[in-house]
Amino acid sequence: MKSSFITIFSNRFLNRFLPGLVRGFTPHSLLIIFTLLIAACQSYPPNQENDDRFQPVSPAQSYDEQPAPINDHSNNAARPRLLDELTVVFHKSNLQLDPRLSYMSTEAQIFTAIYEGLFTYHPLTMAPVPAAASSWDLSEDRREWTFHIRENARFENGDPLRAQDFRATWLSLLEPEREAPYSSLFDIIVGAREFRMGNASAEDVGIIAVNDKTLLVRLNAPAAFFPSMLCHHSFSPIHSSVLEASSQAASREGGTIRPVSNGPFIIEEINEDRIVFVKNPYYWDAPRVALNRLNIILSDDDGDATALWNSGEARWVNANIDFNALTDHSGIEINAMFATHYYYIRSVREPWNDYRVRRALSLVLPWAEMRENHMLPASTLIFPMSGYPEILGLQENNIEEAIALMAEAGYPMGNGLPELIIRITPSQDASHVAYLMARAWHTILGVNVRIDVVSFRDYYDSLKQDDHDVASITWIGDFADPFSFLQMWTRDSNLNDAGHYDEEFEELIARSMNEEGIQRWGTLAEAEELLLERGNILPISRHPAFNLVSMDELDGWYPNVLDIHPFKYISIRTRRALPGIVQGSPSLPGS
Repeated sequence: MKSSFITIFSNRFLNRFLPGLVRGFTPHSLLIIFTLLIAACQSYPPNQENDDRFQPVSPAQSYDEQPAPINDHSNNAARPRLLDELTVVFHKSNLQLDPRLSYMSTEAQIFTAIYEGLFTYHPLTMAPVPAAASSWDLSEDRREWTFHIRENARFENGDPLRAQDFRATWLSLLEPEREAPYSSLFDIIVGAREFRMGNASAEDVGIIAVNDKTLLVRLNAPAAFFPSMLCHHSFSPIHSSVLEASSQAASREGGTIRPVSNGPFIIEEINEDRIVFVKNPYYWDAPRVALNRLNIILSDDDGDATALWNSGEARWVNANIDFNALTDHSGIEINAMFATHYYYIRSVREPWNDYRVRRALSLVLPWAEMRENHMLPASTLIFPMSGYPEILGLQENNIEEAIALMAEAGYPMGNGLPELIIRITPSQDASHVAYLMARAWHTILGVNVRIDVVSFRDYYDSLKQDDHDVASITWIGDFADPFSFLQMWTRDSNLNDAGHYDEEFEELIARSMNEEGIQRWGTLAEAEELLLERGNILPISRHPAFNLVSMDELDGWYPNVLDIHPFKYISIRTRRALPGIVQGSPSLPGS
């Protein structure tokens, strides 16, 4: 999924804000620590319904109805007085509430309130936890999964959740005209790719509702990562009334119908600045949900987001903030995330569809300068994982080879090349990197370069347009597996904004689908090397997760590698004291 906002972490920021526990570590040593953390989230769920490791995490079992009194203070007037109500701030974007069409990280977080698939993410490890599925059976060849839907799983209106809801939703997502961003994730299912490409019917797809509470899924190959993939919101069920009412147009503007929740919360109110949720009484695990009300404020104003935190109204902020105006640094949380910030060269039109030209562009870049302000510089696409082959990546330049490649492709010293357009956001770092790329490409290879700046809010949507040649994104893996980064570069992926097509790459991805373990990862590493060597991807940095969160008062919120924090598990145990405010103690009876 694409990060909804980009924050650049420099070493100066690290020294100023990061807790003393990690201050002084080198980027290399931090990368080792982060790699170990990511390794902890690679898992395969046992088929044991009574295994405590995979049961829903229980929030605190009791809550004070009245918070401890504090001294009156004008800056504290906005603070919520209830321990069952949470206010959070997320970055404002063109919000999409249809999980079939969504690909933004903010949307993925919001969906944990209203959608729930067969599995959900464990709040700490991100391992798959049984959700709508109470249990499942796996065939001997590991190609058939039979899921048993919980008898008490319902939608917010009381309608039972059925296997047919999953089948209808998944087939709807796969409809060729919809062009759903994550449709290629379903290609592991028999007939899914053929159906979404218009070469088969829905009846040919291996998604079968055996009865109301039994869903059978047939795979093309064994896939140990399948339960982890099923945590993703694109595998969520949608109520039949919403499916019937939704437009058949495959656009992000199509998802305006209010969802019918099968998750822990219901939407009570929604507008472009705020979403208010209340607890869903029909949710199968409702007794374990601590919050009765959830307020999500959507903001693209750094000052407003910071003020909401400083005042104490917001207990969690996941948006750009004004660090100079931040009065309470206690909530700063930075942790490893399975994410990489990179630029890419589109392969849609000539001459950029020639890998010799793209490789030449990558060979002249000043990598050290481009990465110097980043806490965790990256030379590869995929975050290092335990057991995944080490790849050298893009670190050195070779001007002589670059010039030779350009001449071989028919563009000696840039003669005959069209203007190259770099599309960026209005951030200081993006401007800096774009300038360095433009300077190198023009002075060394003779390429005329224009830099096109698009607003943060419209940037990701603009990447679907065929009017630029280089762009950047921060990609967060949807589950801790290299495939979650590589599948988007396949020819038929709707996430393939670069228009990438390489027969050798396609063959490697197809081969990996029939492999397991180290052999599979070796094949995926070969595919990653192709993307790098042929100039498709220009890695810049690993992207840590940044949040402002009141860890001393929130239970069930844990730093994790996907930066997804299911609302179901969050509860409030107390209130933090604001800077300059003395926390009082409640009076004892009779005192």
